[in-house]
Amino acid sequence: MSLSPVPPGPRGHFLIGSLPEIRRDVLGFLSGCAREYGDVVRYRIPNTAAYLINHPDLIENILVQGYRNFVKGRIYRATRQVLGNGLLTSDGDAWQRQRLLVQPAFHHDRITAYADRAVAETEQLMNGWSDGETIDIHAEMKRLTLQVAAKSLFGANIADEAHVVEEAMRIVLEQFNTRMNTALLIPEAFPTPGNLRLQKAVRQLEAIVYKIIRLRREENEDRGDLLSMLLRARDGNGNPMSESELRDEVLTLIIAGHDTTALALSWSLYLLAQNPAIESALRKELQTELGGRLPSTKDLPRLRYAEMVIKESLRLYPTAWGISRVALNDFNAGGYTIPAGASIVMSQWVMQRDPRYYESPLEFKPQRWETEKVKSLPKFAYFPFGGGPRRCIGHGFALMEAVLVLAAIIPRVRFTLVAGHPVEAIPSFTLYPRHGIKMAAAKL
Repeated sequence: MSLSPVPPGPRGHFLIGSLPEIRRDVLGFLSGCAREYGDVVRYRIPNTAAYLINHPDLIENILVQGYRNFVKGRIYRATRQVLGNGLLTSDGDAWQRQRLLVQPAFHHDRITAYADRAVAETEQLMNGWSDGETIDIHAEMKRLTLQVAAKSLFGANIADEAHVVEEAMRIVLEQFNTRMNTALLIPEAFPTPGNLRLQKAVRQLEAIVYKIIRLRREENEDRGDLLSMLLRARDGNGNPMSESELRDEVLTLIIAGHDTTALALSWSLYLLAQNPAIESALRKELQTELGGRLPSTKDLPRLRYAEMVIKESLRLYPTAWGISRVALNDFNAGGYTIPAGASIVMSQWVMQRDPRYYESPLEFKPQRWETEKVKSLPKFAYFPFGGGPRRCIGHGFALMEAVLVLAAIIPRVRFTLVAGHPVEAIPSFTLYPRHGIKMAAAKL
């Protein structure tokens, strides 16, 4: 049987394809394409065609069995001015080398120590909240997880620089959005106002990272953390990592290491505030299992409902809302020939809200994770951390940290959404709340 050459999809504008619809609402566009056209959808963007893949088996073929046929897509390449050639953006041999260097820092015993540190930092954060105070819970969770990542992975206290990091990251996301939604990319070196702001933000982030590296070099002590490993790493010729290589890895892991968990916690607290019965059930579990004390990693096997809350939040609001790849060679997807050079998109937002796999897919129902139907889901009907060899290296740490932080907060603080404050999920590099999430905190 011959393969059909062109999958179905929207016609779009004859010059710029579906770019206006993508700019207006990329999540709505991808969801609509999946509903209307099925498991493989072709749509046009300027200068190329893109293919949306909407079936777990096809996604698994790309991310697992056939991963060598794909490299990172345009979305990842757009971050290289900030993250350099670190673990998140690199491909091929460079990525393999970096992964082997970093992997030991995420072994179970190490991430257990990281997670227990997160509880101590959470207690300190909560002590700073006043009863009845209105806070931006997303900003608070970013501050918390940034400090945990910096201390755990790099032995650095960057509380004083947290505001600099967050403002720099705001500018980075702003410019990332601009580049992702622009048909004609202006070279990064061209002195537009946006490029100049981005260059300044990158310099600020680099100054913090190079300071961390310099202090640890001067200290010359093996603390057993990730930075110690990177400073002592040698390649096959006995050469250490260069300053730029260290910069790329430290910056990548600080940014990626805190953003995922901060968003998982932010969206979880947002959903709990709208579902008081679920929040009450979670609080009851925590009271039963912890008896009023702070949680530790030893408690994790018993915090089943807390884990289900985090999993369900990641289903509805996946931190990584989509994955892009570029095909190196022609391949088959669902009976269609996808050509070399094609942009491939796989969306967690779309798959994890697919009614074929989830009953009442738009409802926040943590208890669904106990049902037989969800237990037997195809592997890539739920993939908030990606999959295959390039699955997020810190996924275990992120989940562990999120459950423990949630378990520390819920028995001690009840949050109420501020009336009239807009909460809007924006698909940038991650799925973040455009205006933050303003909540009133009531101490319990």
